[in-house]
Amino acid sequence: MRIKRFIIEFGLGLDFHGQSVTDAAGKAVREAISRSCLSGLQEVLGYSLKEMNEKILIKMTIAVSRPDEVDSESIKMYLPIGQKEVLVVSGGLKVRGINIPEFGDRDDSIEAAVACIEVCIIEKEESL
Repeated sequence: MRIKRFIIEFGLGLDFHGQSVTDAAGKAVREAISRSCLSGLQEVLGYSLKEMNEKILIKMTIAVSRPDEVDSESIKMYLPIGQKEVLVVSGGLKVRGINIPEFGDRDDSIEAAVACIEVCIIEKEESL
C-alpha cells in the first residue's frame, strides 16, 4: 500500500473564553478544511462517496499548549470523509486575554491552536 499526499492545508483556531484546547483545535481544523474543495477526488479520480471513505486518509497534526487535554475523537468529527488520523503535539500559543467567569473562563488566557491537514490517497500496490 502506498500513500500519496493530495493536498496540504493549515488552519488557526482560537478559544478566547473557556481555555479549551479541544475547542481551539476544532476551530483550527474547521478553518483549514473550509479553504479546500476536493473536487478532484470525484471529477478527476472518479471516486464515489464510498470510495472516498475507503481510499482517502486525512492526517491532522495539531499543535496546542496542552496536547494531553485534546479530545482527538471529537476532532475527527469535523471531517466529512475518509479514514482519519489525529496527532496532537506540543505547541500552539497561550496569551493573556481577559477573564469573564460568566463566559466560562477559568483564567485570563486565550488558547491558540495550529492544524496541518494532509489529505492523502491510499493506493494498493499491484502484485506482479
